[in-house]
Amino acid sequence: MSRGAIPGLASAWPTITSLPGLYQDDELASALTGALDEVLTPALVTIDNIAAYLDPALTPEDFLDWLAGWVGIVLDETWPLERRRALVAAAAQLYRKRGTAAGLAMHLRLFAVGEVEIKESGGASWSATAGAAAPGDSSFSLTVRLKPPKKGSVDLAKVEALVAAEKPAHVVHRIEIVKERAASGTEA
Repeated sequence: MSRGAIPGLASAWPTITSLPGLYQDDELASALTGALDEVLTPALVTIDNIAAYLDPALTPEDFLDWLAGWVGIVLDETWPLERRRALVAAAAQLYRKRGTAAGLAMHLRLFAVGEVEIKESGGASWSATAGAAAPGDSSFSLTVRLKPPKKGSVDLAKVEALVAAEKPAHVVHRIEIVKERAASGTEA
């Protein structure tokens, strides 16, 4: 969709109406302001609908990438439109939880990799006793277990890049793809 000149799009506020009555009856003034209206109308219509352009659910498809850039997200063009819209809409929540296991899991679910389980080595707790044991271990690692959706597959290179970008830099990670077991006990 283009926001350029749209043939036949009438201005809601024709420029000629803002001129004194003497000029409103003049054919030349009417033609000149009509040409100006033809150029300005697409911009005015866009400004009138700016709220729709800033809403990921309503913005035109070709505008979605630009809107995603505003919130620092790069969209995968191979994704369906609704998944791209959902990712842009969830940007604030993703950034609020960035660097946490919950944030990484949320991002992976939006990436539609199936079921996500994250096991991390660290933890947080408090104790009234001095010298109490710290939670977790000192390995600074996390394991991401993915169970792919029944229809489709997981692009491991893209998942690897996403995990590397979203986890804390000092944490090493491992990705495991868990295959569903068939009733006979063999892998499906």
